[in-house]
Amino acid sequence: MKTINFFMFLFLAVGLLSCSEDNDCIEQTFYADSDGDGLGDPNNSKLDCSAPQGFVENALDNDDQQAAEALLRGTVADLFAPLTSDTGEPPAGPYTKFDLDTMTETQSETDWDIALRGTAILVNGGVSQGTADEPERTGDAAAYIAIGTMDDVVAVDPTLFAQDSPESLAIPAVSDSGWYNYNPATFTVTPLPGRILVFRTTEGRYAKIEILSYYQGAPADPNPFIDAGRYYTFNYVYQPNNGVTVFNEVSEL
Repeated sequence: MKTINFFMFLFLAVGLLSCSEDNDCIEQTFYADSDGDGLGDPNNSKLDCSAPQGFVENALDNDDQQAAEALLRGTVADLFAPLTSDTGEPPAGPYTKFDLDTMTETQSETDWDIALRGTAILVNGGVSQGTADEPERTGDAAAYIAIGTMDDVVAVDPTLFAQDSPESLAIPAVSDSGWYNYNPATFTVTPLPGRILVFRTTEGRYAKIEILSYYQGAPADPNPFIDAGRYYTFNYVYQPNNGVTVFNEVSEL
């Protein structure tokens, strides 16, 4: 009888210890990372105390069959933004449409992210201001201006995004209120230092841009009587991965 009681006591003690250990477990949701890019599939999750093999804590992957792509960095030189009207006349002339997802000029009526004419930069999101030759907004692109250097802007702030409206553009086309300063004494347009343009594209991805020059060839000291204006040169960083709002490589997340 004593032997039986001893084994019953041992069994209960082990059970209580196991329950105590289980009570220390705090379950959380983990997401499958089938392609190994460090991003989880929001449609494939499980509860556990720690991450199971092949699962991660975030749910940022919209395509778990495709591994993460590297950030794209580079410079676009001499993107022409013509303006056919003269000083004092209402702005007129075709806009140059640009696709941030491919960093190329486009003729598409719908697949564009920004459109440039003179110092004005439109986004393919919001409502037209009704000026001559404005392209129709067909997307959900948006933008804001961040203060700092390109290295300072490490993540997107979704609360700051704005779209074009009849009252204002997401990127104001006004001296010292947007991306540039206009000096009436020298007739020079100069990019404002520390102004980084952050964009959400029509594809729902993100890019940041630093405009370097408004003159052809990006001269260090432009002369508007010699150097042709309305030619944008800018540095860019593009985040090609769906749902990723930081300008880091995915492996660094």
